Amino acid sequence: MKDYIVRATAANHQIRAFAVTSRELVEQARIYHNTSPIMTAALGRLLTGGAMMGVMMKGEQDLLTLQIKCGGPAKGMTVTADSRGNVKGYPHVPDVMLPPNEKGKLDVGGALGPGILSVIKDMGLRDPYVGQVALQTSEIAEDLTYYFATSEQVPSAVGLGVLMNKDNTVKQAGGFIVQLMPFTEEAVVAALEEKVASVTSVTDLLEQGLSPETLLERILGEFGLEITDKIPAAYHCNCSRDRVTKAIVSIGVNDIQEMIEDNEPIEVNCQFCDKHYIFTPEDLKMLLDTQW
Repeated sequence: MKDYIVRATAANHQIRAFAVTSRELVEQARIYHNTSPIMTAALGRLLTGGAMMGVMMKGEQDLLTLQIKCGGPAKGMTVTADSRGNVKGYPHVPDVMLPPNEKGKLDVGGALGPGILSVIKDMGLRDPYVGQVALQTSEIAEDLTYYFATSEQVPSAVGLGVLMNKDNTVKQAGGFIVQLMPFTEEAVVAALEEKVASVTSVTDLLEQGLSPETLLERILGEFGLEITDKIPAAYHCNCSRDRVTKAIVSIGVNDIQEMIEDNEPIEVNCQFCDKHYIFTPEDLKMLLDTQW
């Protein structure tokens, strides 16, 4: 099944919801970064949440960035998503290894430890919107739930899951975000809270063969679910030699001149897809000639 996101409403537009299957994009991230199982799960959850949050934005050029800086061995992660279902990310430390947690699961919370989640929305205004919250459990879904409640004042339920095969490839990945609108009736709130509490594991539901549509049907079917949109989702890095060239130009004439005098090629690696870009001293001289 190709990765995709569905957008939906329920209870006469009192509820809005998103769900995604993200196995392929999480597996692509694992391949790019050669992550350990814990870090595949951690980055995969953040990529999955980021993909859904990205399509919440309206503008074609809008960009969302989720940054975690933390005190555990993982140190942190960064994920960037756009409004068209494209997402990319990288871990600061890709190979964290820890024993299972008390539930026998991958210890994502232990890998991250205490820290801060920053949500940055660049919507073409002079300054981006930045919201920050302390990590609550460092399991990511609960942390995003807390972010929505405190920074955006939107009561939300977030479920995220990544299940690994024995060979450490990704078996299942996906999630949902269900949000209440400000005018939601109390009876709907109470019924929804009860329904969401019954969802114990996203990966269990994916293992049962549920799609994003049937996942939302399981949670919101009794509320009059209406699927309104289906958006392809993918791990997409938009790095290019041209973008890297602009980054080199931005460091200034003196630093580029020093690189030329070293008479050694320089290598620039993309953090998101590990692509390597080589610039010879001749390339750098040409840069100086064309830019200044």
